[in-house]
Amino acid sequence: MYNSKLDLLTTEIAIKKIKDSFEKELAYSLNLTRVSAPLFVYENSGLNDNLSGIERPVSFDSPRYNKNIEIVQSLAKWKRMALAHYNFKPNTGLYTDMNAIRRDEIPDHLHSIYVDQWDWEKIISKDDRTIDFLKSVVMTIVHTLHLVQKDIINTYPELTPYVIDDVAFITSSELENKYPNLKPKERETAFAREKKVVFVSQIGWPLNNGKPHDGRAPDYDDWLLNGDLLVYHPILDEAVEISSMGIRVNKESLIKQLTYKNNLERLDFDYHKAIINENLPLTIGGGIGQSRICMLLLNKIHIGEVQSSLWPDDELIKAKEKGAILL
Repeated sequence: MYNSKLDLLTTEIAIKKIKDSFEKELAYSLNLTRVSAPLFVYENSGLNDNLSGIERPVSFDSPRYNKNIEIVQSLAKWKRMALAHYNFKPNTGLYTDMNAIRRDEIPDHLHSIYVDQWDWEKIISKDDRTIDFLKSVVMTIVHTLHLVQKDIINTYPELTPYVIDDVAFITSSELENKYPNLKPKERETAFAREKKVVFVSQIGWPLNNGKPHDGRAPDYDDWLLNGDLLVYHPILDEAVEISSMGIRVNKESLIKQLTYKNNLERLDFDYHKAIINENLPLTIGGGIGQSRICMLLLNKIHIGEVQSSLWPDDELIKAKEKGAILL
């Protein structure tokens, strides 16, 4: 039976310490400035994140507005607009404390309909649109996480470090070739079990089996310059994704990916027009899961141990049977 190494109150104190520390270190290492972010956007603005393309945003109306309003699912597109609006300079960027609702998420030990993450975005040059530049940013984020882990273990020495200060890079195609008989998530776990911290790149285009490694919206990441950062969780024996990130689409990759997904109607949105007309900066960005990081650093087995959300009755029963006490 699993037993948490920290009680409930100590867990809450540790969560605050991790979030404060990681936010500060991330801003310093990537040259980011904190900004305020919206909880909702207009339905037809084109700014809401479509995620894999099938998730339905939560929407509502309000008496003083003549447009439908949507709760954000993430801020992948809004951040790029904000960089231009706030007149950020090259090699600088923003981050924000993002809260979202994903109504179609299937709740389990790693997934909640409530999402809390750091959304960040940074202006880059045309020469930076390379896989090597993407890898350098990934390594910076992992080093930042490793520093925070050292700090939290100094405070709570009973905890076990899961994050090594190194990253194993692999493309989704290479991962398929390495584990041809496994499903995508099983491939991730098999590779992470061996390497501990991994980055699976180039997610979106179909693999040899005709299917992508995972779903990606066609209008924020360039599918040749993106990926997921995962850390092996030894108690769960599972790869835990802590960040989805990438170099954002330019005019050419946007049209190519929208054409492939048969979504060219999105070119009518102001956001997409701004990319086509090259009125937005070239950027790199992503989301970093706050609760996922707290899970890993505090050796928890259920995301409900580090965030307050709602869970179906069967998930509450499973958590209790495994010894997880949810917030």
